[in-house]
Amino acid sequence: MDFHVSLAGRGDLSVRIYRQLRDAVLDGRLRAGERLPPTRELARRLAVSRNTVAVAYDRLTADGFLTGRVGAGTYVCAELPAPKPRQAPSAQGPQPKAVWRSLPPPVAAAAHVPEFDFRVGIPDAALFPLETWRRLLARELRDAAGFAHYADPGGHLGLRAAIARHAGVSRSVRAGADDVLVTQGAQQALDLLCRVLLEPGDRVAVEEPGYRLAKLLFTAHGADVVGVPVDGEGLDVAALPPRTKLVYVTPSHQFPLGTPMSLARRTALLAWAERADAVVVEDDYDSEFRFSDRPLEPLQSLDRGGRVAYVGSFSKTLLPMLRLGFLVAPASLRDALHHARQLADWHGDLPAQAALARFVDEGLFTRHLRRATRVYAERHERITETLDRVFAGRLKTVPSAAGLHLCALSEVDTDLEAVAARAARAGVAVQTLSDLCGGFPRPGLVLGYGSIPVEKIGEGLAILDRGWA
Repeated sequence: MDFHVSLAGRGDLSVRIYRQLRDAVLDGRLRAGERLPPTRELARRLAVSRNTVAVAYDRLTADGFLTGRVGAGTYVCAELPAPKPRQAPSAQGPQPKAVWRSLPPPVAAAAHVPEFDFRVGIPDAALFPLETWRRLLARELRDAAGFAHYADPGGHLGLRAAIARHAGVSRSVRAGADDVLVTQGAQQALDLLCRVLLEPGDRVAVEEPGYRLAKLLFTAHGADVVGVPVDGEGLDVAALPPRTKLVYVTPSHQFPLGTPMSLARRTALLAWAERADAVVVEDDYDSEFRFSDRPLEPLQSLDRGGRVAYVGSFSKTLLPMLRLGFLVAPASLRDALHHARQLADWHGDLPAQAALARFVDEGLFTRHLRRATRVYAERHERITETLDRVFAGRLKTVPSAAGLHLCALSEVDTDLEAVAARAARAGVAVQTLSDLCGGFPRPGLVLGYGSIPVEKIGEGLAILDRGWA
């Protein structure tokens, strides 16, 4: 056999030998009928155990690439197996329910990061204390026996307690450890609420403009999703349609406009929910980053009738890849939500949950929030100042004092979709407000500052300015 086997790289040795011999057969470097060296000889050449080579030969034989002849050795088969298809069977098979066929295609992750990244909802990965996180996670993984069994569907008890303490201090959320359910991000929290609350055809009210993925999730569960306009005080409670069973709101930092819901509107919404026997889902997605005074109390802390389900996420405060969030729901829903979580994925990634519990309890989370808030506050100030100066008369910034993005409403008749497209070709990623509107379109731009360095903001907005028609 003239073909050379290399063991450079990583991975199981027998798998590497198998793949290299298989590829050599497929591309003709090992010809049909050619004899391979005995396992003992090849093992000696490669300085590996004979069993390692024997495992590779056995798999190649089972897959139809080699054949053994008693007393004569191992040979390449004369007829090779047909190559396996690299695609799933055609679309002539089973079809999903009609609601899934009606949804737009999933948004794929960007193939590359834009040079001037004003995308919404992306925190700065460079601010995340990765070395500290690696140390905490390694500490938990060393005690792997502690995670060898199925656990409580509510999640790691230490993390639930840490979340209850932190949310109580930072956001005045009224909850103990038993009230907290750990989830795989805020989106799973919404999914669990849909599972236990909604029947097909139930009416769900959402903010307009609002969070697109929440709308799609409610639609996927068969809900009748109705947009309710938002003004300077938040959701227009008087516009809520009759027979609404669930209302989804972002009262601390309305997405995407950025304005907080006034106390009067919060009080009115809770009173309406009591009369309508409805549930209010409060998504507090990024208000940990505040640049001014303490925010208004969350709906959950004002609720006296058990109508509010409070959703939080670490995707914005830490990293999206961690997929960690939480849900604080009325006690009447607790058992059903735990059942739903167990049926969905049981309890999630316990070592990561345990590491996050230490991260919170050791004060590292609060320290990270303070540092990140200072950075984001500087970017928020720079982008606001630049927009007000460069785009005066064309864009009016909506005042906001929290989060990772801001909104600017258009004051002129301009094709902002075309503006955004020209900016994208020049390396500037920006989203139009119309992308987040349904039945109440409003012209404007939504600009995130979570992942763009402060020194790039001016240049990025200058490019956007040059592409304005």
